[in-house]
Amino acid sequence: MVQTYGTAPVQRDEPVDAVTEGMAGESDALLGTGASPQLHKRDGHASLSSSVGNLANTIIGSGMLTFPLALASAGIIPGMFTCLFSASVAGFGLYLLTLCAAKAPHRSASFFAVAEMTFPRAAVFFDAAIAIKCFGVSISYLIIIKTLMPNVVSALYHDLSSRDPPAWALSGSNWITILILVLFPLSFLRKLDSFRHTSYIALFSVAYLVVVVITCYFFPLEGTQEPGEIHWVHFTPNFVSTFPVQVFAYTCAQNIFPIFNEIASNTQARMNIVIGSSIGSAAMIYEIIAVFGYLTFGSKVGANIIAMYPSTSLFIAIGQLAIAILVMFSYPLQVHPCRNCLDKVIHLGHVAHKLTPSGEEVEEVEDEHGGSPDMSPLKHTLLTVGIVLSGFTIAYFVDNLQMVLSFVGATGSTTISFILPGLFYWKLTRDDPSSNKTLTRASLGLAIYGVSIFIFCLSYNIYQVIHADQPVH
Repeated sequence: MVQTYGTAPVQRDEPVDAVTEGMAGESDALLGTGASPQLHKRDGHASLSSSVGNLANTIIGSGMLTFPLALASAGIIPGMFTCLFSASVAGFGLYLLTLCAAKAPHRSASFFAVAEMTFPRAAVFFDAAIAIKCFGVSISYLIIIKTLMPNVVSALYHDLSSRDPPAWALSGSNWITILILVLFPLSFLRKLDSFRHTSYIALFSVAYLVVVVITCYFFPLEGTQEPGEIHWVHFTPNFVSTFPVQVFAYTCAQNIFPIFNEIASNTQARMNIVIGSSIGSAAMIYEIIAVFGYLTFGSKVGANIIAMYPSTSLFIAIGQLAIAILVMFSYPLQVHPCRNCLDKVIHLGHVAHKLTPSGEEVEEVEDEHGGSPDMSPLKHTLLTVGIVLSGFTIAYFVDNLQMVLSFVGATGSTTISFILPGLFYWKLTRDDPSSNKTLTRASLGLAIYGVSIFIFCLSYNIYQVIHADQPVH
């Protein structure tokens, strides 16, 4: 696929078909007489439900289990407000990214492509930061599975059998070795749309966890501890550590560009539906889990709500299994953007040039999967194998990367969710007299907000390193 940059539209000798003519706002296609078939514009084929499911699955993760504690650290009203505020800010960042994506080459939007139009010298560094962030999160998912599966096995054996579980089943390292055999082929899929079925399964697991929290409030299980105090407004020192959890709970910007490239008819209206549905459903789930979890345990609630319930119940054991399934099927959604960003870093921003049949030089842009134009099957395989095997090796031998990952989250998540969306849109529209100046100023405000969160979280993490005896949530 090739596009023109900064040149006048090519004169067409034949009328353009109605489908291409209706693509308002897209880059001009080279459809003149004698043009090669590969020069025609691609279109996406992903459905709306697939796009919403994949983005929602990218958003919703194990962090939702900490939301009751976040509510307890501030009280019901402030806690619910900060949850909705974080959702709104994250949604605004995604909205700005889709506006920027519309200005990128047709169906080839990416952080690198937008950075080339705004901050070209820093484009490779942006992709490196995103790759590191996604790689770190993928490792954390494997460590969660490694920690969780032995508990799940113990609980299931306790409830379903009178025998003790076999020794091999109580080893977390054995479980990630088994499950990586499932995740390995999934990680090779090129299109985000290919993950729609696993995303649906993961979201079903989320629905089960919601049922667990609501049911255990109205019908407490035997052995559930008595709740502590419940406050409408009550800020505690824990608010400093739990507020970033809410901020980063909506991180999904790394996958918004692939969704924009793959969805059928990627109009702004359809992208707004994807963003609103994904962020809105995540916020609703977070609020339900936070409120009912907090009302069940009050001030005694812990950092993992599912661990607060008696593990002797099969109902809860299946809930723990649901978390493992959710995390497992979220893993490939981190490998996908990590691979594409690493591809940009390896190319060091190289852009190949080719000549059209009419003799005009044009830039060759990324392929439909978000990678470089010459991302061969061999390169795709090597990058995927490198990401999966290196992440698996680290997760196999290391039990806790909490502090390292907190630094990765504070820097990477803040950058791709707030700083870059704000800076990108501000740079693209600040000198455009036809642009919405209010939106331009708001985008700059989002970037400033991101820098503030960046500094706050980084400072807090440094404080925790210095005071290592302090508990880390």
